[in-house]
Amino acid sequence: MAPDRVPDASALRGVVVAAHPGPALAVTVLVGLLVLAQGLAAGRGILVVAAVLAGQLSIGWSNDLVDRARDRTAGRTDKPLATGAASVTAVRVACLGAVAACIPLSVALGPRAGLLHLVCTASGWAYNLGLKATVWSWVPYAVTFGGLTAVVTLADGEAPPWWWPVAAALLGVGAHLLNVLPDLDDDAATGVRGLPHRLGRGRIAPVAAAVLVAASAVALVGAAPPIPVAVGVGVVVLVLGAVVVRSRGRTPFVAAVAVALVDALLLVVAR
Repeated sequence: MAPDRVPDASALRGVVVAAHPGPALAVTVLVGLLVLAQGLAAGRGILVVAAVLAGQLSIGWSNDLVDRARDRTAGRTDKPLATGAASVTAVRVACLGAVAACIPLSVALGPRAGLLHLVCTASGWAYNLGLKATVWSWVPYAVTFGGLTAVVTLADGEAPPWWWPVAAALLGVGAHLLNVLPDLDDDAATGVRGLPHRLGRGRIAPVAAAVLVAASAVALVGAAPPIPVAVGVGVVVLVLGAVVVRSRGRTPFVAAVAVALVDALLLVVAR
């Protein structure tokens, strides 16, 4: 079946899957928790979350559009555009719609917060458009994750505490390493050699676990919660770090998201 001629129900599902809904939702939820930690007014908080969701959806859809030929070559059955389970035209329209929503929503956040959010979104696009295949593949993740924390506080007229962007940038790098792990062979077959590929399969999980633990350590130092809370967070993060090192498939990435959620909840409690 041709990619642009699919049944309506299948096309809709394919468009949703092509957006990378899991990561997009995870990032949006994390930003929502930061909004709570910052204590933004409801309307302002909803605006921040909406802008971030639109930006993340545009990044997800652009990723699958850019990688369509590569995914076909690698035989990626989980990619709707590669299998023909989604309409290329529909995904393009959805991507353009997300961009069209992201820009005014970002502008509505104010000049500093809005511009920074557009930079964060552009950073994700830069990854899709070529940085993913270089040793600098980690930079967009660090910029986007770290920058989004500042978007939240700047939307409230404040600079973020130093440890918010530092911890978030480290979480982004750890997530990048683990997100790529299951796709190493497919990437190698299509010429993609980002930082994780250069580290090698055996080093990715330990390095990612160390980065995630470092992110949590920064969050604990910055938040300075009561000792029982700090100990509890430390134990949970170390357990999740062990899961990262010992697990296979998508489980390490899920564990990384769990670490990020733990750290974000720490911010909400400590704020």
